[in-house]
Amino acid sequence: MLQQAAPAVPCLKQLATACVGAWQNQQARRSLMTYMQTPGQSKEHKVTLIPGDGIGPEVTNSVVQVVDQLKAPIRWERFDGLSGALPNGQPRMEVPEEVLDSIRTNKVCLKGTLFTPLSKKNTSTQSLNVQLRKDLELSVNLVHGFSLPCVPTRHTDLDIVVIRENLEGEYSGLEHEVVDGVVESLKVITEEKSLRAAEYAFEFAYLNNRRRVTAVHKANIMKKGDGMFLKACKEVAARYPNIEYTEMIVDNTCMQLVSRPNQFDVMVTPNLYGNLVANIVAGLCGGGGIVPGGNIGNDVAVFEQGARHVNKHIAGKGIANPTALLLATSMMLRHLQLHSFSDRYEDLL
Repeated sequence: MLQQAAPAVPCLKQLATACVGAWQNQQARRSLMTYMQTPGQSKEHKVTLIPGDGIGPEVTNSVVQVVDQLKAPIRWERFDGLSGALPNGQPRMEVPEEVLDSIRTNKVCLKGTLFTPLSKKNTSTQSLNVQLRKDLELSVNLVHGFSLPCVPTRHTDLDIVVIRENLEGEYSGLEHEVVDGVVESLKVITEEKSLRAAEYAFEFAYLNNRRRVTAVHKANIMKKGDGMFLKACKEVAARYPNIEYTEMIVDNTCMQLVSRPNQFDVMVTPNLYGNLVANIVAGLCGGGGIVPGGNIGNDVAVFEQGARHVNKHIAGKGIANPTALLLATSMMLRHLQLHSFSDRYEDLL
């Protein structure tokens, strides 16, 4: 799925002008019921910003300009030099401690995708994106795919949320060569992290008036690993009798997504399946440049594109679509309880 699969948003000059107009129009998106804030809630929020690799610097620059024009109380703590590769081209295997300290202190981060090249000398599966999620215990990933009126797609009225366990499964990073030519790769599934993903999915559905949660699995083959994930989902589903619970094998899920996607509402998945399903959802909605996402832990949230594509081949050409990161920023504003700014922000898009 190419980044330019969907039309780019209006040019930044037009977007910035619209921001000023929305700010000046005090009636813009004013709801019937007023929001009674906690005293001091208009204080400046410090947010860690990681532009990342490829098109990351371009699309994050778009976000910074729009947020600035909107006069949102955001101050960026930038880490422009952070890349998934070292200057010599080898993979960077550790997230700098100053970056982790910044995110832990600020509690919120906006990031572009970090590119970790494959290396013959180092075949570790721990890309910098994965390492960041593990270092910060970002246990759940959420991707929200939905139809945009200005983006023509085969299917319409899509509104699918993919909630993915974010720390284990095939991303556990436990591989070794048993003998020459034979590699063993371990898939780790734990009850603790499966429950955490299931609980987040059902709580999300309950708080957002969603009607159905579908657990995606391959328990017909991996009876113990994916079986444990399903057991956790069933246990949590029993606490939410008003939310319909269904299960679907991952290969059938992929076929159903491209043929009858409107049947899906909230989907909860183990790690690898969530990556595959979320990218299909992004493609259905117009491409990697459209769909926003985020990662959540107990104390920290990191927002990013829902489909993590670096798109180095179009970097610097002025055709990268910032919509996904702009929408992820709207999610971030809601997370910070800046609802009015998020409403006006979404109106611009």
